[in-house]
Amino acid sequence: MPAQETLDQIASEVSVCENCELHKTRKKSVPGVGPANAEIMLIGEGPGFNENEQGLPFVGQAGKFLSELLAQAGLKREDVWIGNVVKCRPPDNRDPLPDELAACDKYLERQIAALNPSIIITLGRFSMGKFMPGAKISGIHGQMRKVGNRFVIAMFHPAAALHQPQLKTTILADFAKLPQLLDVARKELGKTTQVAEAKAEYEAELEEEPKQLKLF
Repeated sequence: MPAQETLDQIASEVSVCENCELHKTRKKSVPGVGPANAEIMLIGEGPGFNENEQGLPFVGQAGKFLSELLAQAGLKREDVWIGNVVKCRPPDNRDPLPDELAACDKYLERQIAALNPSIIITLGRFSMGKFMPGAKISGIHGQMRKVGNRFVIAMFHPAAALHQPQLKTTILADFAKLPQLLDVARKELGKTTQVAEAKAEYEAELEEEPKQLKLF
């Protein structure tokens, strides 16, 4: 099944999911959003008030700051895929519970498989804990690590800068490294950029045209 169809199917399943108690208080589920060919996948913790209202991730103040961080790295929100480890809002924005994380994990794993991103960026300790259990974000933030066959970068959640302004400089510096880290990941994975792929296809078509003309 094409990646976009898989993502759409997951979103449909999430919208009616009743695998944990969070479905009882949700207004809208937040499966995640972004292009099916995104090289970068950002995974936060859970939807907040605004996300629960709109069904979209990172649409509040933290989302505004995330857009600034991406812009600094030369990216737009439309370039990346954004989601959370839990797809429904925990009441009063409390931390997600283990059974809630487990209920959503099957969806997240399928999303990761469909996207096959070059880099996964975890935003906050719960998403970091999925890939690097027991790690402390204060010691590894902004560093790219190989986890299985994935490259993962742990970042502070953008909301942290709203509560602790002194972290803003650190978060900005971490995101500024993203273009360089993405290049490293591409080389390690043997991937090329979408621009390079399009150029290669165009050049291949130009080479093919003279061959076809010789047939007539």
